[in-house]
Amino acid sequence: MVLENKLGITNSAQLADMEEKLTKKKAAQLFETGELFKIEIGTFAGLATIHSALFSEIYDFAGKIREVNIAKDNFQFAPRIFLEQSLDYIDQLPHQTFDEIVDKYADMNIAHPFREGNGRSMRIWLDCMFRASLKKVVDWNSIDKDEYFNAMIRSHVSTGELKYLLLNALTDDLGQATFFKGIDHSYYYEGYNLYRTEGL
Repeated sequence: MVLENKLGITNSAQLADMEEKLTKKKAAQLFETGELFKIEIGTFAGLATIHSALFSEIYDFAGKIREVNIAKDNFQFAPRIFLEQSLDYIDQLPHQTFDEIVDKYADMNIAHPFREGNGRSMRIWLDCMFRASLKKVVDWNSIDKDEYFNAMIRSHVSTGELKYLLLNALTDDLGQATFFKGIDHSYYYEGYNLYRTEGL
């Protein structure tokens, strides 16, 4: 099933192509214009700003809480009926230390507040927290896709494995090249690897 979109695309491969191209371009603009550094840190409002910036040209639901229940690989994300309550709880969680940031990220992943595009938006949101509190970001290129997804799956039980991966991938290189490469690898996790952010 192809998600209803503003582009009127009914072919899933064509939609994926346009989604990757348009949202990577938007991600690049977030960094280049400095808007990325004005986003509210560690809140759902900040995450919604990122999601809206990436997806507003494609989906009406960009930046909006999903209206349906969703699951992935037999894992049920937070039920829609409890989603606002979950997001209010996550907003109150601290995000100053490495452990606090990763725990908050894992909780937001369980919430999965959007209909589509959660992972890509949340990895930018995570890096915003790391940048603000630790003056570091994740070098996503150094994290294996399968190891990352396995750690995310298990993070609702324990965040230890995820923390190990992220801690060993932190870098103090906060430049544009690192951000662009991180976007490309973040999208690769989700199967989007036709375009390089740098070239858009």
